Amino acid sequence: MSDSCCNLQAGKAAPDFKMETFDPTKGDFSEVSLADLRKDKKWTVLFFYPADFTFV
Repeated sequence: MSDSCCNLQAGKAAPDFKMETFDPTKGDFSEVSLADLRKDKKWTVLFFYPADFTFV
């Protein structure tokens, strides 16, 4: 298990990451990174959606 998951806390800075996104208005995929959003001084809300609340 990665140690980076254990250091996450509400109210603390999130680690940098990149992810693929889909823009339905353009109908196209692109890549976004937290570093780019910070550089552009964009507000960012991160949330966790646990696998459609599927029970294991």
